[in-house]
Amino acid sequence: QVQLVESGGGLVQAGGSLRLSCEASGTFFSINAMAWYRQAPGKQRELVARITSGGSTYIADSVKGRFTISRDNAKNAVYLQMNSLKPEDTAAYYCFVEVVSSPSRRLAGYWGQGTQVTVSS
Repeated sequence: QVQLVESGGGLVQAGGSLRLSCEASGTFFSINAMAWYRQAPGKQRELVARITSGGSTYIADSVKGRFTISRDNAKNAVYLQMNSLKPEDTAAYYCFVEVVSSPSRRLAGYWGQGTQVTVSS
């Protein structure tokens, strides 16, 4: 089982910055990838950014040039640096981790509890 603890959300003015953190703990063999999703009320949950344990990244077009995803493999942590925030970035942000389970070594996915980001105009 894996637990994800998210932090860093809050209220910020348009143009401001926030840094989200997500740390994984529990029992697993390894982490394949970590990602950030977001979901606004009435909208579908969407992938914002993803990073593999090897460092390959994906950034959604809607946030490209403003958001950066990074990781700290030693801490089993992933970060989302959000700059030049816009009101349309307002959403609940969720961390997602893909792990190889121990001892089965089967692939499994886990969600964080979510952290609210609100950008005021």
